[in-house]
Amino acid sequence: MDSWLDNAVYASWQKVRAGIERGSDISNRFQVSGWRRMLVEVGCEGLTLGTAGMIFGLMLMQPAIRQIGDDWLRRADIAVTFEDRYGNIVGQRGIRSNDSVALADMPDYVIKAVLATEDRRFYDHFGIDVIGTLRALTVNSQASGVVQGGSSITQQLAKNLFLSNQRTLERKIREAYLALWLEGHLSKDEILKLYLDRAYMGGGAFGIEAAAQYYFGKSVRDVSLAEAAMLAGLFKAPTKYAPTNNLAAARGRANQVLSNLVDAGFMTEGQVSGARRNPATPVDRAREKAPDYYLDWAYGEIADLADDGALGSESVFVVRTALDPIIQATAENALESNLRQYGKDYNVHQGAIVVMEPDGAVRAMVGGRDYSQSQFNRATDALRQPGSSFKPFVYATALMNGFTPKSIVVDSPVCIRNWCPQNFGHKFSGPITLTQAITRSINVIPVKISLALSKSAADGRRMIIETAKTMGIETELKESWALPIGVEAVNLLEMTGAYGVFSSGGHKAPPHAALEIRNAKGDLLHKFDPAREDPVVIDPKIIADMNGMLNSVVENGTAKRAQLPGIKVAGKTGTTNSYRDAWFMGFTGNFIGGVWYGNDNFQPTEEMTGGSLPAMTWQQVMTVAHQGVEIRPIPGVAPFPPVQQPSKAEPSAPDTADAAQMAPAPPPVLTRNATQILRDVATLIEQADHSPARQAAQMRRPAPVSAIE
Repeated sequence: MDSWLDNAVYASWQKVRAGIERGSDISNRFQVSGWRRMLVEVGCEGLTLGTAGMIFGLMLMQPAIRQIGDDWLRRADIAVTFEDRYGNIVGQRGIRSNDSVALADMPDYVIKAVLATEDRRFYDHFGIDVIGTLRALTVNSQASGVVQGGSSITQQLAKNLFLSNQRTLERKIREAYLALWLEGHLSKDEILKLYLDRAYMGGGAFGIEAAAQYYFGKSVRDVSLAEAAMLAGLFKAPTKYAPTNNLAAARGRANQVLSNLVDAGFMTEGQVSGARRNPATPVDRAREKAPDYYLDWAYGEIADLADDGALGSESVFVVRTALDPIIQATAENALESNLRQYGKDYNVHQGAIVVMEPDGAVRAMVGGRDYSQSQFNRATDALRQPGSSFKPFVYATALMNGFTPKSIVVDSPVCIRNWCPQNFGHKFSGPITLTQAITRSINVIPVKISLALSKSAADGRRMIIETAKTMGIETELKESWALPIGVEAVNLLEMTGAYGVFSSGGHKAPPHAALEIRNAKGDLLHKFDPAREDPVVIDPKIIADMNGMLNSVVENGTAKRAQLPGIKVAGKTGTTNSYRDAWFMGFTGNFIGGVWYGNDNFQPTEEMTGGSLPAMTWQQVMTVAHQGVEIRPIPGVAPFPPVQQPSKAEPSAPDTADAAQMAPAPPPVLTRNATQILRDVATLIEQADHSPARQAAQMRRPAPVSAIE
């Protein structure tokens, strides 16, 4: 065995030596000397260093590639354009963005202006413009500063999509890799379109279409050469060159863009001379007035739908809201005028108003008297004690548990341990009906009802809380002794939505702004459907009884100032301890309205009650809101009988008794079509008054002689 092993090792070694010698002989055939050897050595070193560099480059590329997700084209922020119920644009929220205009639909000089200024070799390079970068380095070194940028449009898009604006070497390396990735996955036109849609252009506008709409009030399809030059000049420094910030700087930059067009050979000097002589002028937005409180709240609604995935992967939306501009303006004016007229007397400085339809569509919202001074929305975010306006939830719970509007309750002192609620005026009325109790806003009765609902007083209060939540109160309500008389804070919007259950006949009415939501291309993404989204939560018979009781509050009780001529009104006033809050929640068959007055610092008012300024304000707003609409009855409340006009054969007037019983007729109204026709005529007249011929005629006309000197 030893001999066999020794022989095997020796034979193997001989074979290895023979193989090495044959390999050496083959290698000797390739041996070179002189200049050829130098080339071989350089080539070998280059291959080694190149392989190492490739591995290092792949290592650097990993952080950049990891930033690319499956939804890299989707925006994190959304852009919303709001329209009123008639389709007129009333404002925007989020980022201003619109990618609905195709590249082919943009004027040729718009594209050329951008390329001449940002990347003239865009269609020739592979994502990184080496020649342009070298040229920029040369110019910057000669100027001892940054004069030209070397980034291509693809690199700028990569930065906009994936990176921050930090000026670091690491960011530039990632930017280069991401630019190469974009070039490999998108065509040149797709990259240019994305760049034009995603670049920030000042004024909160992202993309050239949104910028054209914001600065010039028109689509990019319709901009002139001068306007296109001003837009193209925004890509470099949007805040610095925004025409709304510095018109002189914007025009100077636009003139440079026109020179770039000539230098790049895209246009001649003769073609741009007209734009130089007539520079662009932006739209004056200094006097624009928008329903900002309403739009802030509506934007939150759209953002929640987008976060929940209800709107797909879209990020640009056009939303038709339920906003009625006439009711909105009326509410704003009523709040401000009443605060100016009565604010000092009542020592009250703030208020809020919400008007909505029975299905929850919010027609108007005022969150304070001046949005420019305070953006805090008192209609949606302020939690205030509702006082007696909370009592309808107590009475509704009572009717759901065996009581009737005619049930007799005793208004007498009651105490829970050491707490004894008091009525207004510290008087008691003895046995009265539920209708009389709510009409006169007696405090003791709701407390007694909470005690009578269940064997446990706590269970009775929990039943009331459950009713309030069922009807739409979302704020947490604590189970306290004074809960039935409205000490738990709520906000005005949810109170208005809860009262909507009364107006709708028992259907839940979640407040909402959006009627239709579409993407930038006009595709319908969401539409509010009352039949699907408004379930019946309270028995209509209970609602009918409650509405009769609340109608008595307006006609016979504390809310007489809220009466509308010829229209049945129901509602409830609310006043809190020390007169810190005053509410009126009222409704008809057409609208529900909530009004609150108070002070932000919770300072007491001068004995303001819900039946004073809040009811007056509600009446002023609702008088306008009911013009031009078909009056619908309140469920369970008979409308006023029509006024019978005396015949021509019997012109005598009715006697005093008949006149006292006769209800006033509804105010004369116009149909919606007639109203719109009158508005169109007014617009035409206004345009005619501002025409050059009209103005010239007025200048030639002699001025009238003043009657008073």
